[in-house]
Formats: sequence, structure tokens, C-alpha cells
Amino acid sequence: MTYASRFLRLDDPLMVGPDILNAQTLLQEAGFSTGTLDGVFDPRTHSAVMAFQRAHQLITDGIIGPMTWTALNSVQTKVQTLDYTPSGSATTICIDTGQRILSFCSPGFKKIYKVAVGKKSTPSPLGDWTIVQKTVDPGGPFGVRWMRLSCPWGGYGIHGTNNPKSIGRAASHGCIRLYNQDVIELYNMVAIGTPVSIINKSYTGRILRRGNKGSDVKKLQASLKKLGYYKYRTDGYYGSGTRQAVISFQTDRGLCVDGVVGAKTYAALQSAQDIATHSQEP
Repeated sequence: MTYASRFLRLDDPLMVGPDILNAQTLLQEAGFSTGTLDGVFDPRTHSAVMAFQRAHQLITDGIIGPMTWTALNSVQTKVQTLDYTPSGSATTICIDTGQRILSFCSPGFKKIYKVAVGKKSTPSPLGDWTIVQKTVDPGGPFGVRWMRLSCPWGGYGIHGTNNPKSIGRAASHGCIRLYNQDVIELYNMVAIGTPVSIINKSYTGRILRRGNKGSDVKKLQASLKKLGYYKYRTDGYYGSGTRQAVISFQTDRGLCVDGVVGAKTYAALQSAQDIATHSQEP
């Protein structure tokens, strides 16, 4: 149920990055002007997101999360058509999030790179994707290179980092990080349309409801407590207090108020935590 890259939003300082540039491009192509295509999530971009969400009957919060990403990526545009042209080569990338390695293979050549992958709460998207965009020097937490993946529900990519100590760990918001010297080497060997497989055992979170017990319930209670909704002991039991906290959270976020934690509530909780902590890490 935890399908989310970083949540793009109006923040202080302003969020910047190639994922925002991609979102701005999709918004412009859909007829919602963001002004300059500069990769900065400014008030005009925020207004464009709000207008897009209203037009597509999404929760109008100005935040680009899984549902808004999915809607944006469903809009057929000339840019996307060009991006998805296959490379026509035998080059492939395979990322094992369990071993935290990236294997690059082309005819007669193979190389393995150590990577950082998504945290359990924000996992890297398992599946078969393609490289659909390449950017030089995106800067900040994206390091010196960015290669966007075709995953429809988020702004995921393979990129460099300004935090080399994170390599080899489950540390990201779902993106794949490499040392900057490694991502430059990889970038120069990869074409638009290169297939990328992300593999490992999949755990996306069970649907939580009253009567459930476990560490995931305890984590839910801790999240709700940090956000000010849950005031009891984090005991790992989904009782009436936990259910009422979930209902209050769902009410405030404009979600279906059923006291059940499914995909949309999981995503809204992660978004709320990122906003509360000003997390902008990809």
C-alpha cells in the first residue's frame, strides 16, 4: 500500500528537482500552466496542481502524490510518446533492492554498482520499467545525473546523491541512488528506452482495521501520535482509540471516513509526515 515517491508540494525552502520539472511539463501539456518550466515548485506550480486536481476530481490539496502522479501520467502527450520509444538495444539494468546492487548488462559487458534503495515505509517500485528521461546536473539530493523511470504513480528515478554515506542502505524515498562517479559512468552507457527491472520480495503493507495486531499497527499508532491524532500507548493493537484517530485523520484529509487504513490513507499519512518534518529527500 506504500506507493509513493517524494511528495511534491509548496514548501519552505521551495522544492526543486527534475521530478518537479517532469510534473510541470505534464501539467503544461494537460493545459494547466505552471509558468516557467524550471523544476521549482513555486506558487504558480501549486495553483496549476490544484486546478488539475479539481478538474480530475482528486483531493484538492496541491500535493503531487501517487493519485495525482497517476492522473498526470495517464494524460497522453507528445513528450511521453517520445520518451517511451524503445532503445532497440540489448542493454538492460536490474536492481536488486534486497542486495542493494544495480547490475548493468550490455553485449559483452557487465558491471555491478552499489546503490541506496527505498526505505520500508517508502519502497522502491518493484516491476519492469524503462528509462524515459535523462538530465545532467540536477543538483542537490539528485547529485550529478538523473534518469527517470516510467513508473506511473510517482516521480522515481536513478540518480546521484549529495549523501554518499547512504549508499548501500535502504535510505531513499523510493529512488535508486548511486555514488556520483558511478552514476556518471552509468548515464553515459544508458539510452532512453533502456529496460529497468527492480526485484525483491514485495511488502506493500496490509490493510489495517479494528482488531488487527502487530508491528505495523504500532507504527501506525506512532505516526498518528506524532501528527497529534493518537494520545494513547502505542501497543500494536488496533482498538477503538486507534480507529477514532484514523477517522479523525481521514476526516481532516478529505478521505473516505471508514476507520480502515488502505492505500490512500497510507499515502496521506506519509505525505503528512513529510510535510511535518519538511522532508524533501528523493
